[in-house]
Amino acid sequence: MSTDRDEGLELLREMLPEMLDSQTSDELQMEGFAGELAELSLQSVFGALWTRPGLDRRSRSLVTLGILIALRANEELAFHFPIALRNGLTRAELEEVVYHATAYAGFPAASAARLVATRSLGDDATS
Repeated sequence: MSTDRDEGLELLREMLPEMLDSQTSDELQMEGFAGELAELSLQSVFGALWTRPGLDRRSRSLVTLGILIALRANEELAFHFPIALRNGLTRAELEEVVYHATAYAGFPAASAARLVATRSLGDDATS
């Protein structure tokens, strides 16, 4: 029987293989202040929400990017731009998400997202 944590870990390994391939489940634990944050993310965000049947991964990536751009959550965006490519979005579609965000989240937020995408995807990311 699979738990939300197990499903979240499996999903995260698929979406961020370069980050998680070499780590064991126990190595994902954080030490110190708010050390359970990674565990909560595995269980609640990736295990319980990302695995729900109502939206496919591609759609969830679109929603997630829009929210993270609006929040200016640049550190999270750095992870989610590559995830979005793995989930079927093209580089051109990612650019459109950033352009579209200017109308709803503002130019500074979209501009910051552009910089994050350039760093996390590189200029040579394929469409």
